[in-house]
Amino acid sequence: MSTPVTLEAIRRAPKVLLHDHLDGGLRPQTVIELAEEHGWSNLPDTDEAALAVWFREAADSGSLERYLETFVHTVGVMQTKEALARVAAECAVDLAADGVVYAEVRYAPEQFQERGLGLDDVVNAVTEGFERGAAEAAADGRRIRIGTLLCAMRQNARSLEIAELAVRHRDEGVVGFDIAGPEAGFPPSRNLDAFEYLRQSNAHFTIHAGEAFGLPSIWEAVQHCGAERLGHGVRIADDITVADDGTATLGRLAAYVRDRRIPLELCPSSNLQTGAAESIAAHPFGLLAELNFRVTVNTDNRLMSHCSMSGEFEKLAAAFDYGWADLQRFTVNAMKSAFISFDERLALINDVIKPGYAELRG
Repeated sequence: MSTPVTLEAIRRAPKVLLHDHLDGGLRPQTVIELAEEHGWSNLPDTDEAALAVWFREAADSGSLERYLETFVHTVGVMQTKEALARVAAECAVDLAADGVVYAEVRYAPEQFQERGLGLDDVVNAVTEGFERGAAEAAADGRRIRIGTLLCAMRQNARSLEIAELAVRHRDEGVVGFDIAGPEAGFPPSRNLDAFEYLRQSNAHFTIHAGEAFGLPSIWEAVQHCGAERLGHGVRIADDITVADDGTATLGRLAAYVRDRRIPLELCPSSNLQTGAAESIAAHPFGLLAELNFRVTVNTDNRLMSHCSMSGEFEKLAAAFDYGWADLQRFTVNAMKSAFISFDERLALINDVIKPGYAELRG
């Protein structure tokens, strides 16, 4: 007999997360403790519950630029090796507790150098933290594999440097590269030298595109830069016309993205906060999934959006009447799109993901 699709049951389902920011997923109490340890006196509140509410409400502005301002505090308390390792370890534990079996967590090393850390120091500290957290989760009976993505901030001029850093550490937990930050005024094509270097190095990369900015951002990411995945990519729905009878017509770009099976790293709750959708029920996820785009479900920033992978699955299931077969499809989509080897992806699909959902289906 099939298990009902409830939040409690979804937590038991094996899940795959491709788009999660390390500095957007801190525990509120950790922010408070690190702020006290490192003399960060700018926190809006030092009560755990009140601070959690502040982060959520500050991110609920409907503006990506205002949303990004909340990171001043999380980045501000992550400027030492010890702080970075602690945040990474807790991230691994929290994701594993939510049933995530594979995650790619991203961060921008250049943002953690205010106290003199070198870029390699930052990467080594985060890697150490993830290893520690994964070991702690395994000891508790929850296995998780975590790879990291190194982000370059698109408003700066360090993308090639960060790409080289990603390649330098790709045998030490770093699985790929990304560019992040404000899309408007900073098109992905400004970073062509980094993407060319990555391609020549046989390295993987995704690009934040189609979140706050529309189709031109996606077109540049795909056609100029060669993105393997689209970070968000939700605005690809702007290239789809739905007639009164429900018939959907894809434009050239949308058809290309679907035909090429370019994964969309969709982040439903985050998209509501940044104005990309008005509600979960109105989110393009439902249309894109129905049209067989390679959709994946992601958290983006768990602290700011007050969300989890299980919570995102629950919201989508309620809005679009998804069952276990649908949630398995989205999970397999994500695992197929991960930046690890084919053998590793196949093993997780066949040995972990499919058996986990088979048990829930009964």
